[in-house]
Amino acid sequence: MTELVLGISAYYHDSAAALVADGVPVAAAQEERFTRVRHDSAFPRKAVEYCLREAGVTLADVSAVAYYEDPALKFRRVLTTFAGAAPAGFASFRDTLPAWLSWKRRTADVVRSQLAALGQGSVHGGGPPLEIRRHHESHAASAFLPSPYESAAVLCVDGVGEWATTTLWHGRGSEVAPVSEIRFPHSLGLLYSAFTYFCGFKVDSGEYKLMGLAPYGTPRYAQLIKDRLIDIKPDGSFRLDMRYFEYLRGQVMTGSGFETLFGGPRRAPEGPLTEREFDLAASVQQVTEEVVVLLARHARKVTGERHLVLAGGVALNCVANGRIINEKIFDEVWTQPAAGDAGGALGAALIVAAERGAPRSHLAEGRDGMSGSLLGPEFSDEEITAYLDSQGAPYTVHSPDELCERVSGVLAEGKIAGWFQGRMEFGPRALGARSIIGDPRDPAMQSAMNLKIKFRESFRPFAPSVLAEDAKDYFDLDQPSPYMLVVTGISPAQRLETDAGQEADVTGLDKLKIHRSTIPAVTHVDHSARVQTVTEDNNAPYHRLLTAFKARTGCPVLVNTSFNVRGEPIVASPAEAYACFMRTNIDVLALGNVLLRKEDQPEWKEESDWREAIPLD
Repeated sequence: MTELVLGISAYYHDSAAALVADGVPVAAAQEERFTRVRHDSAFPRKAVEYCLREAGVTLADVSAVAYYEDPALKFRRVLTTFAGAAPAGFASFRDTLPAWLSWKRRTADVVRSQLAALGQGSVHGGGPPLEIRRHHESHAASAFLPSPYESAAVLCVDGVGEWATTTLWHGRGSEVAPVSEIRFPHSLGLLYSAFTYFCGFKVDSGEYKLMGLAPYGTPRYAQLIKDRLIDIKPDGSFRLDMRYFEYLRGQVMTGSGFETLFGGPRRAPEGPLTEREFDLAASVQQVTEEVVVLLARHARKVTGERHLVLAGGVALNCVANGRIINEKIFDEVWTQPAAGDAGGALGAALIVAAERGAPRSHLAEGRDGMSGSLLGPEFSDEEITAYLDSQGAPYTVHSPDELCERVSGVLAEGKIAGWFQGRMEFGPRALGARSIIGDPRDPAMQSAMNLKIKFRESFRPFAPSVLAEDAKDYFDLDQPSPYMLVVTGISPAQRLETDAGQEADVTGLDKLKIHRSTIPAVTHVDHSARVQTVTEDNNAPYHRLLTAFKARTGCPVLVNTSFNVRGEPIVASPAEAYACFMRTNIDVLALGNVLLRKEDQPEWKEESDWREAIPLD
């Protein structure tokens, strides 16, 4: 009999559900993809329903439900924090306490009630038992148990769980054992978020922007950060000077202390970017990398392991991941593709399944257990054409090979394609299932995608997807990177010579105008790229397209960005993909084996401007 465990993360950031069958992830998705609410933190009802539907089961067939953190322990931390900050934190305490007193501290009971409301169980009987795991334990399990290693050091770094902000674990067999931890309020994730906030971006979503902004600046504040904000020890442990941070006392990250230290007030959201923001981003990025590298060295020393696995929000800092790899501290590094809180749902389910005897069966096949992270819903050609027919949308249907020939031809002409194939990705990255793609050789592609497709800041870099067998010809990469979670350098063979004087004279966003490689659309201003290596095993349709593009152009690389516009989640359904196609300057749309051209489509009409309904992230 199959042992099914349902994992849930909810109520704080990126709610998600995941279903594990005998230790194998069979379905996982973030709630935002169904509700269209960015980073939806509500109970993941639709994600739960999807997971059960995908497996063809009901809640009555599930052996256990695993919740990704301990609400009671978190409540004690919240109370302790408020008490320690009194009286300065009274306003925040007054605004936050009612929710904790009314339901947050009883989250386990709320989850049981929500499951009962699905009509497939009851709160106290007839339904599966609810098991509570700790936040960092869920992260650690999500990183180690589906990793391709029999044993590994496990490093989890984020903002905060219950108390832990940084934890080291030792994964062996089907177990993850705790080694050490750093506790709140000392948090590398919250340090990075403080600079995200101070530079005018939104906490818990703008950290990607800060990381992308860093190469435009000079880390001239790095020593100041280390002198005044964070005391770093040789083993990577650290303490923050809380006099400079406001998150203990209020509902903002920084205040007057930051303003005095860094020469003025916080940048207003959507305000102009200045050299100060570029340099602040570069500085905190450098400090973050230093801490992460020290933590990794310590992990190698105390565990003796040759492999490292990563999870937690800071594990989405692809530049820091690349530093660990480049320092050759470990033979190989593997990062959970849903490294943030959404992945906690999967980790909680995996740890409960492992405790019930589930094997790590993927190890016998020499691969990881994430199925390319393609764990979301998919749609048949029949479902796709039924929707398009209802909209009166003209299309053509092709064989998979013919579709790739046609799309690769359009891309080679400098046009942009929407690519919607198979199962949706789990995690924040588009990996060639829900992607917008273009020709990386086109110098104008980055600005065209940013301004006319994504409607976002021009400085945001794009990632390359490359055929795994050709990766070393284009990138300084010594290991696979299937989940686009490693930043590395462009290969010297692909770099273009630039005038040294020109480089020295250009600052800020003007650096975008210099062409630095044969694939300028995916080459960042520091000659780096966030690389995705693609094999037939991890994504056959996308591998087929890359192969067709290489045959046509000689280039095995494509620009790959998520299929969405700024402020909205990645598209999940054909209807959402078609709407995004029609609202933007995407030229063609491949939905399964169906191809649509923009010039063939009827006029797109909406009752209001869709951009007004989407909050900026």
